[in-house]
Amino acid sequence: MSASSKKVFVLDTNVLLHDPMSICHFQEHDIVIPIVVIEEIDTFKKDQTEIGRNARAVSRQLDKLRLTGSLSQGVVMEGGGVLTVDVVPHPLDLGLAALDKHKADNQILACALGQLKVRKEKVVMVSKDTNLRIKADALGLQAEDYTTDRVAVDELYTGTVVWEVDPVKMDMLFDGGLVPDPDQNLNPNQFATLVDRTNETHTALGRFYVSDGRIHPLKRVEMPPWGVKPRNREQQFALELLLDDSVQVVTLLGKAGTGKTLLAIAAGLQQVVDEERFNKLLVSRPVMPMGRDLGFLPGDVSEKLRPYMQPIYDNLDFIVAANMEQRRRSSMTPAQLEEGGYMSVEPLTYIRGRSIPNQYIIVDEAQNLTPHEVKTILTRAGDGTKIVLTGDPFQIDNPYVDASTNGLSYLAEHFKHLDIAGHVTLVKGERSKMAELASNLL
Repeated sequence: MSASSKKVFVLDTNVLLHDPMSICHFQEHDIVIPIVVIEEIDTFKKDQTEIGRNARAVSRQLDKLRLTGSLSQGVVMEGGGVLTVDVVPHPLDLGLAALDKHKADNQILACALGQLKVRKEKVVMVSKDTNLRIKADALGLQAEDYTTDRVAVDELYTGTVVWEVDPVKMDMLFDGGLVPDPDQNLNPNQFATLVDRTNETHTALGRFYVSDGRIHPLKRVEMPPWGVKPRNREQQFALELLLDDSVQVVTLLGKAGTGKTLLAIAAGLQQVVDEERFNKLLVSRPVMPMGRDLGFLPGDVSEKLRPYMQPIYDNLDFIVAANMEQRRRSSMTPAQLEEGGYMSVEPLTYIRGRSIPNQYIIVDEAQNLTPHEVKTILTRAGDGTKIVLTGDPFQIDNPYVDASTNGLSYLAEHFKHLDIAGHVTLVKGERSKMAELASNLL
């Protein structure tokens, strides 16, 4: 490789804490880690949060590399690039004179500028800190975000498609299934809305099955799960996935009020309580940040957790009331569901290390999880377990992820080719007219 095409990437601390495997993703390019980054990682290593675990993982990786050579002199990585820990002091020159020399960010900038002076290759500083990238640009240094796990939000997979077809193809859908055209490239469990090109009011809904390569009509639901009826097309699609045992991983994206959590819980209760397909319904959502100690709240674990889980109980109250109205008989309350062992509401804090077989797991507000945290959750699933993740990528409280790098979007995009996974983006709000207007206009 020529010197002009090879690059030198100077990594910020937040890149390593976001993805402890990031040093393996720069292929043949060189990596420089300023010594101040090592010091910052050291301050996080005792944390019991995901950041602390990532810090320890980075330290272990660097310690393993240390055994193959001197980090200060450079260690050759598998991709061919060289990783170096820069221990050379870089004085704050005229360009940085106005900046606080004691701040780690400014020391990282100084290191990158120092590399720019001595390297023939292009030097790029990589940081997830927007302000640091702005300062780097102002000083004439190329800066980039860490994008290895980034998903283009505008191109995010929706799980649905709309086609205009001839009337004969509409009939084929209900007569053994419709074979899609070769150029349509459908993913497993993708939904299609077929519109009759001779009469646009004539439509049909179908789902693509990779097993026979055909689109089949949606399954008919004789009784809505616990009285919760789908109110629009996307909710019908979601319910199809939620009630199908063969789809083990379901991701539901949508703005507030589209019914993601409500449908997931209703479908879960149907399959746990009524049909006994699963042993238990486990509902959880991240306490921000994931893994934070709950000790600052009074009471036992369930009392500490209650404020964070209240939205789950609100949905449960609605579902129980809908079930009583639909079936004209009494129904178990949320407390009775928990006491009877049908359901539990738990934090994600203590999921690491568990094995969870034959359960219906719902992870609400999953947009606040990193891709690594989502991987941790999915790897806890034992035999017979189904996992549903819901959330809105545009309502993120976690400062370390955004609409493009959160675990929910990452999972939906990377699992779309698997026949055990299904995804639907819900569009229309059904909570109330006011909620829909607020979501769209504010």
